[in-house]
Amino acid sequence: MSNEQQIGLYETGIHPCSYIPGKDAATQFLDPRLRIGADIAEQLAQLGFRRSGEHTYRPHCPGCNACIPLRVRVQDFQPNRTQRKVLNRNQDVGLEITEPAVTLEYYRLYRRYINQRHQDGDMFPPTAKQYADFLAVDSGYTKFWEFREKDQLLGIAVTDHFQEALSAVYSYYIPDQAYSRRSLGVYFVLRQIMAAKDLGYPYLYLGYLIRECRKMSYKTDFPPLEQLVGHQWQNL
Repeated sequence: MSNEQQIGLYETGIHPCSYIPGKDAATQFLDPRLRIGADIAEQLAQLGFRRSGEHTYRPHCPGCNACIPLRVRVQDFQPNRTQRKVLNRNQDVGLEITEPAVTLEYYRLYRRYINQRHQDGDMFPPTAKQYADFLAVDSGYTKFWEFREKDQLLGIAVTDHFQEALSAVYSYYIPDQAYSRRSLGVYFVLRQIMAAKDLGYPYLYLGYLIRECRKMSYKTDFPPLEQLVGHQWQNL
């Protein structure tokens, strides 16, 4: 695949935007029956596409370019003072990389996370089927990064493993105030950056930045970042 003209795409109808009130949205997506490998998935990421369950998509909204694809230049990344503290606070955390799965332990934590953190989002209320369709899809290049403190499951980072990059798909973790000092969401991104750097990869894809959406603002805390503007990646 040398360019996006070779990709067969579908497009949704116009619908209300989930992120910016009063805006209309539309989405381009690949036929979910089409099985692609990590190499094609990586090329699609370079064109601004993301994966959610079996759907590979990108925003194609009329008169709006608020969704900005982001990626971290991992080889140039250096954790700041706050991020170094987060790494130190989580030195007791173990990581195991596993295949996507639906287990009672995984789902219970996901349900707890959505119920406490995202009652205003599209994933509320959570169900086991939603969890399976959204996160536990075996793409052939997706892994669950399982973080534990001894026997306690702290969270899961769903990560796509491309040939020369990683892509942070979604993370969920213990939402209780007692664990807030660990800053688990930040820690998961830092571990993904560190892994990509160790593998010699140039990038970790972070999905979309929407400046009007406060919940996405954390993504700008991992410079140096590149943004896709038109068809060119450039420094944020």
